[in-house]
Amino acid sequence: MTSTPKLVKLPSMRQRVEHTLSAHRNELVSLLSRYVAQGKGILQPHILIDELDNIIGDDSARKTLSDGPFSEVLRTAQEAIVLPPFVAIAIRPRPGVWEFVRVNVYELSVEELTVSEYLRFKEELVDGQKDDPFALELDFEPFNATFPRPTRSSSIGNGVQFLNRHLSSVMFRNKESLEPLLDFLRVHRYKGHVLMLNDRIQRISSLESALTKAEDYVSKLPPETHYSEFEYVLQGMGFERGWGGTAARVLEMMHLLSDILQAPDPSTLETFLGQVPMVFNVVILSVHGYFGQANVLGLPDTGGQIVYILDQVRALESEMIQRIKRQGLNVTPRILIVTRLIPDSAGTSCNQRLERISGCEYSHILRVPFKTEHGILRKWISRFDVWPYLEKFAEDAASEIAAELQGIPDLIIGNYSDGNLVASLLSHKMGVTECTIAHALEKTKYPDSDIYWKKYEEKYHFSCQFTADLLAMNHSDFIITSTYQEIAGTKNTVGQYESHAAFTLPGLYRVVHGVDVFDTKFNIVSPGADDTIYFTYSDKAKRLTSFHASLEKLIYDPQQNDEHIGVLEDPSKPIIFSMARLDRVKNISGLVESYGKNAKLRELANLVVVAGYNDVKKSSDREEISEIEKMHAIIKEHNLHGQIRWIAAQTNRARNGELYRYIADKRGIFVQPALYEAFGLTVVEAMTCGLPTFATCHGGPLEIIEDGISGFHIDPYHPDKASALMADFFQKCNEDPSYWVTISQAGLQRIQERYTWKIYSERLMTLAGVYGFWKHVSKLERREARRYLEMFYILKFRDLVKSVPLAVDGST
Repeated sequence: MTSTPKLVKLPSMRQRVEHTLSAHRNELVSLLSRYVAQGKGILQPHILIDELDNIIGDDSARKTLSDGPFSEVLRTAQEAIVLPPFVAIAIRPRPGVWEFVRVNVYELSVEELTVSEYLRFKEELVDGQKDDPFALELDFEPFNATFPRPTRSSSIGNGVQFLNRHLSSVMFRNKESLEPLLDFLRVHRYKGHVLMLNDRIQRISSLESALTKAEDYVSKLPPETHYSEFEYVLQGMGFERGWGGTAARVLEMMHLLSDILQAPDPSTLETFLGQVPMVFNVVILSVHGYFGQANVLGLPDTGGQIVYILDQVRALESEMIQRIKRQGLNVTPRILIVTRLIPDSAGTSCNQRLERISGCEYSHILRVPFKTEHGILRKWISRFDVWPYLEKFAEDAASEIAAELQGIPDLIIGNYSDGNLVASLLSHKMGVTECTIAHALEKTKYPDSDIYWKKYEEKYHFSCQFTADLLAMNHSDFIITSTYQEIAGTKNTVGQYESHAAFTLPGLYRVVHGVDVFDTKFNIVSPGADDTIYFTYSDKAKRLTSFHASLEKLIYDPQQNDEHIGVLEDPSKPIIFSMARLDRVKNISGLVESYGKNAKLRELANLVVVAGYNDVKKSSDREEISEIEKMHAIIKEHNLHGQIRWIAAQTNRARNGELYRYIADKRGIFVQPALYEAFGLTVVEAMTCGLPTFATCHGGPLEIIEDGISGFHIDPYHPDKASALMADFFQKCNEDPSYWVTISQAGLQRIQERYTWKIYSERLMTLAGVYGFWKHVSKLERREARRYLEMFYILKFRDLVKSVPLAVDGST
């Protein structure tokens, strides 16, 4: 007879360290002593592992630690704080789960630390032994402690599914529990007109009875019968417009509601709520940079986010129009992108108050200026310097939005730190469902920018930005990310949002529970590329061949000017192509350097980069100027003349789409070498055009590309391996030209299955409906947390903003 296996509790990280100290004292002391010998500081994961190879003794000592319980500590450690004789280690067994231990290497004692204790210890790196017992600690956990959330890391980013399952089980225990659903359907109105249900239906029992009669009546009508032909009959039963435009559609919606009332099911509820008319007016915030439709891409702080939002709006308007038609309503949807009006607009349309979005009927850009007591700010300012203007901007924007919409929006969507903060202020003021999209959280781009925030403050004002991020994350009703990694990273790397779970800004405040990546507000909704601009190179009927002459000149014309420098002496070679903003994180200079160092790759292919300006006099952005100087130095150092073409930023999207395809015709590749990329819109664009793509393994491209199948992952921190991988690819293609086609087609298939704007817009509208419903029928509005946020905003954020100097041209 077989015995039942016993459930054994896994040892904690503290117990693993204690066990190793007991069983393998010499080996562990040797390793920890090496950490302490490096002196006060922060040790990164690779250093912790590397030192294992350097411990004194033979191979058996290293093997003892590598195979024992301490290996799990090292393998999952994210950092170690060394303050001799102490070593404190932050351990992450899996995404979203953390433990902290501290070892006294002299006394060989081990203790487990709380988050607060670990952060206090870490602060000693900056403040010495200073320990303020009244330091401000932020802790959002008590507000969410009673609210259910998933516990498996694999469930992160599927918030709406979990929320639906849990709240459905609570709400559908009995008939009385369904009353909130009835109440929800009865409150729907559009400009004073009642939708869905009228006062004839007061109880669940009368709703069930009316549904039975209505379904019986509508089922006998021809499926395509227009709603207006039977509107008054349904109205007499208690039903108003919103169920559908035809008999077939009305019947489908009524069947869904009947199923929910009789046999509740979370997926049926989600489908039903996704079709209830709730969202007619949407406001999208994108504050910084030059937000326009032409001649803006490549200008400072102006890149992928603009493209993302314009494509998002076109897809969203199309989806809203289709839904309103299906719902049988005669309603005109409106979408407003609210951004900054810049009087000195550098030849763009950014000085126009209202601008219709091309390809849309009902969507506009609404621009509101930055104002101070000195008047309107005329010039562009960096996204790092906008903080003093945002509160007044939000007030002014609220008035402008109300005037344009003749009311309030149904959904507010924020973008990036500044737009998300303004979205929170507007949502709080108007009582509207709020969605936020980070795009890129700066804290993960700049290592140790929290603990050493003062070092970055003059240039970046991160104290304001990190505070704004915390406020928006916790105020938002739901958060959209493009990838899982944005939320919770990978097995070995910390996610953007996860990095805000616990951190410290010494001297300002300590965050012990900032955001919980298991929160049901997180949802992964990946964008796509505009399929009118980006399509496969093999679609000859749609190809924009009229651009080919200008593209030929752009790439090969030997003339050197402000638009392009460098010459390609052998035009028969395939092209390595990259296109991005010219800043440190996008790492274009890193790609140029790795190309310059690889003789084989230089022999096999030319390099073409589209990035920023090539003349420092043209730029007003601090970081871009530094990168321009670096690019010129690398080109000179590696004597790249004849093999590189550096093209200034290109703003014609239609021609850029054809540029991808032109590179594909030459059997080239696209490279995205960023140190970190939150999503990777250019990766999607290139793959959509059929261009084999090599992209960073840090961030979104790790999920977009299946390595070796639909493209390739490269590590920008190991540039020699990246350039070798590209050289091997071109070598394989020379030996077997079909290999290029195989990778190209696999990339196209990956995009069509996962990354389209149609999938995105359908999902976003459903999320807005579901979160709007649960916010109405439950305590999902998190009132207690929002009062806490108000206090934090007023007492801390407003003071921090005062430290950011106003721009010098504040005259009207």
